[in-house]
Order: sequence, then C-alpha cells, then structure tokens
Amino acid sequence: MENTTLSASAADADANRAAKLTERKYWVVFGFVTLLFMLWGVAITMGDVLNKHFQNVLGVTRAESGLVQFSIFGAYAVMGIPAGLFMKRFGYKAGVLLGLALYALGAFLFVPAADAESFAFFRGALFVLACGLATLETVAHPFIASLGEQASSDRRINFAQSFNGLGTIIGPMLGSYFILSGNIGEAGSLTSVKMLYVGIGAVITLVAMAFGLLRMPILQADQGHGQPQHRKALPVKGLFRRRHFVWAFVAQFFNTAAQGGTWAFFINYGHEKMGLSDEVAGYYFAVSMVLMTVGRFVGTFLMKYIAPNKLLATFAACNILMCVIIAQGWGWPSFIALLMLNFFFSIMFPTIFSLGLKDLGPYTQQASSFIVMGVVGAAVFPFIMGRVADYDVAVAYYLPIVCYLVILLFGSRFYRPER
Repeated sequence: MENTTLSASAADADANRAAKLTERKYWVVFGFVTLLFMLWGVAITMGDVLNKHFQNVLGVTRAESGLVQFSIFGAYAVMGIPAGLFMKRFGYKAGVLLGLALYALGAFLFVPAADAESFAFFRGALFVLACGLATLETVAHPFIASLGEQASSDRRINFAQSFNGLGTIIGPMLGSYFILSGNIGEAGSLTSVKMLYVGIGAVITLVAMAFGLLRMPILQADQGHGQPQHRKALPVKGLFRRRHFVWAFVAQFFNTAAQGGTWAFFINYGHEKMGLSDEVAGYYFAVSMVLMTVGRFVGTFLMKYIAPNKLLATFAACNILMCVIIAQGWGWPSFIALLMLNFFFSIMFPTIFSLGLKDLGPYTQQASSFIVMGVVGAAVFPFIMGRVADYDVAVAYYLPIVCYLVILLFGSRFYRPER
C-alpha cells in the first residue's frame, strides 16, 4: 500500500511538472482574477492594524480587539454558501462583481462608523466588507483553478496567492503609515481610518467597473463548473462522503485559526517583547508579509518537483518549531521565528484549498463554498489567544501548535481523493 501511495504521489508530481500554468486564451482573465487575490489581501491585513489602533483609541482590551477578526472571518461563515449559490446561478463574473460591490460598500461605511466613534459600528462595516471578501474568495479559487489543466491547479492557485501575499504587504504598510504613525489627522483620532477607507472604497469601485467591461472566455465543458448553465443543485451528502474534502475543510479551519491569531497579536508582540513602537512593529508586520510572498513563489516553484501535500506537511512541521521558539520570548531569535512563521504559512491556504477541490467534478462550487466557510476559524481563535495574551503575549503562541498538527496530518495522510 505504501509503495502504491508513493508511486501515485510521484505520478502527480510528474503530471504537475508537464502541465502549463495556464493557456494563452485565458491570460487576460487570469491576470484580472489574480489581481482580486491581491485586493482582498490588503483588506485582511488592514484588520490586524485596526486591531491595535482600536486598543489605543477606543480603549478596548486585547480579547475584545480580537472581535475585529470575529467580524471579518465570521462573515466567511455567513457568506460562504450564499456566495457559492449565487456563483452557481449567475456565473463567475456576476459573483466577482457582487464581491467587489460589498467590499466597496463596507469600506464606505467606515465614514459613519468613524464619525460615531463606535467599535460596534466599525465591526458592522468590517462585516459587510468581509462579506465581499468571502464572495471573492468563493468565486476566485474555483475560477482560477478552471483556467487551465487540473494537473497544474495547485501551482495556479499558489501563483495567484503569491499576489495575495503582495496585498498582505501593502495592507500593513498602508495601515502603519496612515493609521499608526499619527501622520494623518490628529493623534488618537479616527480621521486617518476614515480617509484611508474612503480611498480603498473608491479604488474597489473602479476595479468593479473595469471588470464589468471584461469579456469572459468560454471554459471547457469539464472545467465549466460555476458557469450559468450548471444550475442543478447536488445533494450535499455526496460531497461530505469525499474524505479528502472533509479533511480539507477541517484543515482550513485550523489553518486560518492559526493565521488569525498570529497576525492579530504580531504588533503587540513587537511592542511588548521587543520594545518597538506600534508604527515600527507594523512595518515589521509588513516584512513578515514579504516573507510570506517569497514563500508562495518559492512554494510554487518547489511544487514542480515536490508533491504539494508533502510540501504542506513539511511547512506545517516547521511552523510547530517556530511557535515553540516564539513562545520562549528569547528576544530577536523569537522575533525572527515570528517573522518566519509567515514564510512557512505561505502555501498553506492555497494548497489546502486546491487539494480539497481535487476530482470533485460538479461538486467543485459547493466544495469551494464550504472550504471558504472554514475560514471562520480565524473568527474564534484570536479571541482565545487574546485571553492568554492579556497575561503573556509570547505564551499565547503555544496555541497555534494544535492547528499545525492538524495540517500536518492532512498533508501527510488524508489529502488524497478516494478512487
């Protein structure tokens, strides 16, 4: 049995090497959908900057500030299935436009939230914005997976997620300059938050208008899931009989839980354990996102030679070691481990996603919706980490070890579709 598994894994790696990343006829759409990955990366990491700013300006505790992530990632749990149903009924293009519209609306709602100086209002605005992000993620992953051969879908999603990594660099840099530096508006005010999100809303509106004018290619029949003609609903129980999908959903829950907790308290760690100002810690957060982006490009390259599941398991094991070092509070060695956490985290989300969608045929859209819903892990975990971080932010980093153990199990044993 072991030899059979190894042979099949080698065959998958050979097929992945031979397949093109995408085809010429898909280039324009591929580029545009890749841009979407970058745009939601900006919004996700901006939430972590807001987390610290709300602690400073609105006087919320660390545990309470974890509710920022609850508002963002809780939207994924609410919007995952509706977004999938909308995509199945109206197609990829309409799904993208809906996501962009909600993204822009949520950004503009920051204006009345800032005027009211209300943490609850801000969380409502973030929830609307994140419903847009959840819609974009539900649509974009199966969309970009369909733009070429299935054998190269892991590389294609990781390539697009590399630009998501670029967005996660831009997000904390914008947030550190506009929000944490005090350069915009009065110190301790919400003016800078309001101005920044008005600008973001305007950019997203322009992107939506441009995408609305884009002509969609006709996908091959066996890749066309999510196109309007495939409207018949399939029984969900058939999907949940696919063991690799169920494990992908569970792995994504714990993966995003680790991500949400790690990012939410990065700036706190830099300030308390390293003596950095909030602004400087925010810039180091951007550096960690550079490492994540590098990790995605490196991972995309390595997947030409190493089976994606093996690389996933290896990176999960590395992050277990990083968490142990971070929790010791050893100064720069621990802070460097905190930076490196993102390098090894880099391939996890897209690789879990693509492995979970393998060989699902007409269930692909439904599977995408459920895997996106798994992102709710990032809604609940920061609050739990925050309770520990209220006492010692370094010790809180022991908690993600449990998450990486689950990912290690998925990548090493439970990733393969049952034939």
